[in-house]
Amino acid sequence: MRASYIKDFNEWQEGFSFYAPVHVRFSETDMFGHVNNTVPIAYFEYARIEFMKEVGLMQAWLSKDSDLIPVVADMQVDFVRQVFFDEQLRVYVKVESIGNSSADIHYWAVNDKQETCFTGRGAVVQISKTSGKGHPWSDEEKTMLQSGNLTSSGK
Repeated sequence: MRASYIKDFNEWQEGFSFYAPVHVRFSETDMFGHVNNTVPIAYFEYARIEFMKEVGLMQAWLSKDSDLIPVVADMQVDFVRQVFFDEQLRVYVKVESIGNSSADIHYWAVNDKQETCFTGRGAVVQISKTSGKGHPWSDEEKTMLQSGNLTSSGK
């Protein structure tokens, strides 16, 4: 497996600690019996939201007083092995880098045997609901994003 955003796989995977468990549902499979190719993006979304809750940003964005929201600017999935109905996955999330108002988020999904099923990355941009333009991360928000890489989790 060689995704362009992964230089050294072993080093890259060591950077993950937070994960969200995912149980593959029958409705997520296609006529060939494996997870449809659109589904990992939904898994990434779920894991990303759980991650953002864990670090405290989701609560801030959902506050009725907040003018800020996260938007996904791009998303990439690289498929490594087929995934089937009823499998249990761990979808790991980490913040790879933080820009002015964006964050590059990486994903790594493994099965019960710790085999890599798919990897991914995507840019999330914090924007103002009012202006629709990027809104810079505060120092506190940057710290929150970085703290997620130190959190061991799993629900």
